[in-house]
Parts: sequence; C-alpha cells; structure tokens
Amino acid sequence: MAPTSAPHVDETHNPWQCLNSEIKYQNPWIRVREDQIINPAGNPGIYGVVSMKNKALGIIPVDAEGNTWLVGQYRYALSEYSWEIPMGGGLVELDILESAQRELREETGLLAARWTNIMRLHTSNSVTDEEGFVFLAQELTQGAVEPEETEDLRLWKLPLAQAVELVMESRITDAISVAGLLKAARLLGV
Repeated sequence: MAPTSAPHVDETHNPWQCLNSEIKYQNPWIRVREDQIINPAGNPGIYGVVSMKNKALGIIPVDAEGNTWLVGQYRYALSEYSWEIPMGGGLVELDILESAQRELREETGLLAARWTNIMRLHTSNSVTDEEGFVFLAQELTQGAVEPEETEDLRLWKLPLAQAVELVMESRITDAISVAGLLKAARLLGV
C-alpha cells in the first residue's frame, strides 16, 4: 500500500478558547488544573488537565544476542502487576539522554555504549500533557542495580521477539512499553 499524503489542515489553528485556568492540586510529580473553556462548537465547559513535572523516559536495552530486559512491578494506580520496559522520569530541564541513562542503570544495572532516541510520544493526550521518549540502548555491560525506595522490581531477560509477543497477547499493556517495543522490533527487523 502506497502512503497517502495527509489532508490539508491548518495545524496551528486552535479551536479551543481558555477563559480561566486554576490549579486544583499539585505535588512533586504532577499538577492538576481546571480550565473554563469555550469548546470548538462555541459552548462553555470545563477541561481538566494533568501536567507532568517530568518527561517520561523508556529504554529498550538490546544485547548482541537480541535479548532485552523487562521490569516487573506492582503498579499502585492500576492495582495490578505490570511488566514494562525500564522507564522513569526526567525533570523537564534536564537532558533526556542523561536521565534515560540514569534510569537504565538504576533499574537494571545496565550501562550502554550506544544510545538511539527512537520515539517521541504523548501518553494520553486527552487528559495529560505528558511527553515521552523511548531510547534503544545497545552495546551493554552489566553494573549494579540501584532501585529507588518506591521500587520493588523484578528483572526478566528475554528475547526481544518474545517481548513483542507479550505485547501482542496484551500481557504488556503500558503504553510506552507497547509503542517502544513494537518500534524497536521494526527498526531491528525482529
């Protein structure tokens, strides 16, 4: 199938009008605001936005044999266990690569000599402004794991192709992990 061109759209046109914005809650990681708006149909309403104070960073480490590492942990907000790629947050003012390198080291103990930024994404753009980035980390060496106090992590080393199968079976459901694993597999021909 040949790619088609996108329809002509003025991507700078914002049909929303914000009349007032009020912060309702904030902590060290998020800020929740409520905006009084005029929607695209011209009607008044409210819109809630969760603003993140960090960039979301996911890392897909891949060794010379085609293996990757998943991180398992119980996710409080979901009330369920989740297998994911190594990930975390980097303060918006910090370099995303340095933050990604720190996250990989903390969660897996892995160090990578080669880093490739393979993806920029928005995790749930109807309610949050969270911006995420996924890196492919290669030429790996093992170091010491340094988890944060809020992390009770389990590591799973497996072939990248098997991690993709877990995505296809809906056993991996985290959005950044799903998108990142599928893109990495495509880029690496897995």
